[in-house]
Amino acid sequence: MRLLLFALIALIISCSPKNSTTEELETPLHTATDSLLLSENEMKYLRNIKQLTFGGNNAEAYWSFDDSLLVFQSDYTAWGASCDQIFYTDWRKDDLKNNAPQRISTGLGRTTCSYFLPGNETIVYASTHLGGDSCPPVPERRTDGKYVWPIYDTYDIFTADLSGNLLSQLTNEPGYDGEATVSPKGDKIVFTSMRTGDLELFTMNIDGSDVKQITSDLGYDGGAFFSPDGSKLVWRASRPKTEEEIKEYQELLAEGLVKPTEMELYVADADGSNIQKVTDLGQANWAPFFHPSGNKLIFASNHHTERGFPFNLYMINLDGSGLVRITENDTFDAFPVFSNDGKYLVFSSNRNNGGTRDTNLFVAEWIGD
Repeated sequence: MRLLLFALIALIISCSPKNSTTEELETPLHTATDSLLLSENEMKYLRNIKQLTFGGNNAEAYWSFDDSLLVFQSDYTAWGASCDQIFYTDWRKDDLKNNAPQRISTGLGRTTCSYFLPGNETIVYASTHLGGDSCPPVPERRTDGKYVWPIYDTYDIFTADLSGNLLSQLTNEPGYDGEATVSPKGDKIVFTSMRTGDLELFTMNIDGSDVKQITSDLGYDGGAFFSPDGSKLVWRASRPKTEEEIKEYQELLAEGLVKPTEMELYVADADGSNIQKVTDLGQANWAPFFHPSGNKLIFASNHHTERGFPFNLYMINLDGSGLVRITENDTFDAFPVFSNDGKYLVFSSNRNNGGTRDTNLFVAEWIGD
């Protein structure tokens, strides 16, 4: 899952905008500033950075089709969340330091991976609430030292309006269904499912019909996104090859777990054809998203460090060439997502958290190529 849990690795390893755009960012509630950019390298790509949240773990923020709203997940207890729940915000106006955003999810179970549907008035997200009102348990630290993610078999995919009213259930197969994102064309959803016995990518219409499997290689395929024109997909994947690696993967999967510490990025046509491996960097390369041009990817990676942390943002061409570093600091930066108009980047970071473990949302103007 695209989960906030990845931030915990730290603990256990671990288009130039118009002038009017700048004025919109500089609201009385939050003043956009470059003081939160942590290196000269970051200033080559980002400016007028604005912190949106100020407590808890906040991640996976995704834009409405008109870029006016962001939907995201948070476990911030001050907002009544005992584990990840789905919220949305008017990112230019809302004061999330002093006021709670509107919760969309039911408040029951655990949720993940929300995304706006066409019209900007409904969202799709995954939830475990049909499996019980309580938050499903996070796996205990393993005696073998392996860092793992839980693959909750009670996750299903739902749609809801912005008041939190459930509208439909899109999946009802046994086992995990989650990580749903929507094509910019507004016609298709891509998601990850265990319905075949492995974690594979599927597509469906936005009403849940016409489900098609688009990956089949052994390993975890997840966190997929469409290109700006809807013609391609990018995702992260593990590919166990040796007998030992395959045995480990299958044994963990039987326990409802997956090890996310060795992943690379892949692209394909939206129907699953023409699969190409983009990265071969080692360690964890994940949270990819298409650059507005559709010719490059932005993603999070820890390949530059031997200890598994920090995670920084990188850019790479679809053919694997031209790797550049976007953020450069000793913290956690991940979940980068460009606005539909290509003017902004939203991402999650541990920067400016006062030495706590909080992961917050930041929006900055994108000034890179």
